Amino acid sequence: MSAATTPTPQKLRTRKPLTVAAVAKNLGALVLAVVFVFPVYWMFSSSLKPQHEIMTKDPVFVFTPTFENYKTATGVDLFWTYVTNSLTVTIGAVLLALVVALAASFAIARLKFKGRKGIVLIVMMAQMAPWEVMVIAMYMISRENDLLNSIPMLTLIYFVMVLPFTIWTLRGFIAAVPVELEEAAQIDGCTRGQAFRKVIFPLLAPGLMSTSLFGFITAWNEFAMILMLNKDKESQTLTLWLTQFQTAFGSDWGATMAASTLFALPVLVVFLFLQRKAVGGMTAGAVKG
Repeated sequence: MSAATTPTPQKLRTRKPLTVAAVAKNLGALVLAVVFVFPVYWMFSSSLKPQHEIMTKDPVFVFTPTFENYKTATGVDLFWTYVTNSLTVTIGAVLLALVVALAASFAIARLKFKGRKGIVLIVMMAQMAPWEVMVIAMYMISRENDLLNSIPMLTLIYFVMVLPFTIWTLRGFIAAVPVELEEAAQIDGCTRGQAFRKVIFPLLAPGLMSTSLFGFITAWNEFAMILMLNKDKESQTLTLWLTQFQTAFGSDWGATMAASTLFALPVLVVFLFLQRKAVGGMTAGAVKG
């Protein structure tokens, strides 16, 4: 019996020496991180400071936190009505956009019909158009149809705002799915609808998550439309709630920072949730496909 041959040890990986270019890139990334993160930190820390420590010439980094600013912010009349209105118009607009964009993007990416290129061009132009210039037109349409101070009308407007980007993004995801997968499912007995639901739709999870996140941020942060269309306080959203912390002696910066922190929290939660789901949906979709 021949002696077993001993395997040769693998070569140890040598760490590459740091170069000037690598150090410069790391320093640049660190500087950018500080530039972007510091305003968020300062907003959150200011929301926990007393007013006299906010309005100082020298910045205060060590302080005793207080939640009085949050009590002031949430103690505004109709606060929970603003929360409900914001969630209603934002989630409603995103869901409507996803449903319509799924059908439209599939038709643009898979079907051949007359005027297809023109529709793609219109979607691109609508995506690039600044919606602020449409405020007057939207106001006149709402007024003529007696829909001012209407939550459904505001939801419909936000839906129209996020729809072009949703169609454009999902079109790219659908076009990236090999058509052979859909054809194979049809050969196995699936209808076109079943092939879309069982093969294509699971692979669209990353696209659905990214477009949902963009739509949520767009509708949640929108200010111009709600300022012009909904003058009634009971039909307003949290974006106008942020403007209410003005006193006869100036701005209540503590309450404003607390309100800004609360306003940013839903976006942060949605981002963290959808980011995790997007990665999981990508893997699950690949297995199901």
